[in-house]
Amino acid sequence: MPHAAFDFETVLDRRVVPGEKWDRYAGRDVLPMWVADMDFAAPPCVVEALQQRLDHRVFGYTDAWPSLKNAIVDAMARDYAWAVDPSWIIFLPGMVAGFNVACRLAGDVGDGVITAAPVYPPMLAAASHHDRSLQRVDLVPGADGAYGWDLDALAAVATGRSRLFLLCNPHNPVGRVYTRGELEALADFAEARDLLICSDEIHCGLVLEPHARHLPIATLGPEVARRTITLMAPSKTWNIPGLYCAFAIIPAPELRSRYRRAMRGIVPHVNIFGMVAAEAAYRDGEPWRLALIDILRGHRDRVLACLGAFPELTVVSPEATYLAWIDCRRMMATRGIDDPVGFFEAAGVGLSDGRPFGAPGFVRLNFGCPRSTLEEGLARIARALA
Repeated sequence: MPHAAFDFETVLDRRVVPGEKWDRYAGRDVLPMWVADMDFAAPPCVVEALQQRLDHRVFGYTDAWPSLKNAIVDAMARDYAWAVDPSWIIFLPGMVAGFNVACRLAGDVGDGVITAAPVYPPMLAAASHHDRSLQRVDLVPGADGAYGWDLDALAAVATGRSRLFLLCNPHNPVGRVYTRGELEALADFAEARDLLICSDEIHCGLVLEPHARHLPIATLGPEVARRTITLMAPSKTWNIPGLYCAFAIIPAPELRSRYRRAMRGIVPHVNIFGMVAAEAAYRDGEPWRLALIDILRGHRDRVLACLGAFPELTVVSPEATYLAWIDCRRMMATRGIDDPVGFFEAAGVGLSDGRPFGAPGFVRLNFGCPRSTLEEGLARIARALA
């Protein structure tokens, strides 16, 4: 088994340390399966690198160092055949800061920021933080249930004041890995309207579907790269979100300069331990990542098999991420329920509410946990629906 060298089965008691995921239900018999934060231990290579840095005992101000940048450059070449120059990389304390900076530099007050829902809630909120206008379209499910872009709706929402296109790929929460053809259509849309592209690709290391392959939109060609800010981080793939290290890859010098200016005075430096962990993950974490993918693929299939037995629910099969997007609207109508999250919490399972994602009536389930935790959560859901 490819995951035999790593432990994905031990249940770590996260209630003994402060943490957003488990603190939400402190004192209640509710399994937290909501926020995008896995319950697995971080990879041994990351833990060892952190311990070595901790043993030094001096934690002064530190900028990104050459071997850290080179680890990212090597990973981009290995995974995407993308020749990234180290000077293109700008470090950030998180993805949310990354796309908020993009909104800040794109256009002027009142200009438009385009994105599609359902989507990670901070992406819907970012435009208003900078007095920009959110221009939202809805992703549409195809005949196979997989979500895609409605290009006619996208063209209809754009105006002469549209300045920025926020892309999420792989997509959170629907789990799509957009194809080359889809990305080319979106790139053509941005080029025709002279839009900047800010692409959140934080889940790029978590592609579960064997036929799918993540393709950074900036790799489509020099014209796309010239207008693109690519955001990535090791946090989701190697389960180190609390270490707060992300980065932007910006090939165009002028856009990169504008991005740095927009960061001044508001974006703090990255935590030194986050950078240590990032280097270890990108340099040495590939065996652990591949083992994780094997585990998550099995967990996804188990979720689909269990919840698919209930016609009241419609579950999208994610091509990437450890997140299942569940349509509860039929269940709500059948049972007279107006709050699916409350319904499942009463059954002992805490899920993410679809409303902040722009999709009331949906919930999101995190299956990034030991198999025993997943089985208990699914059993509780099944009992509630039986």
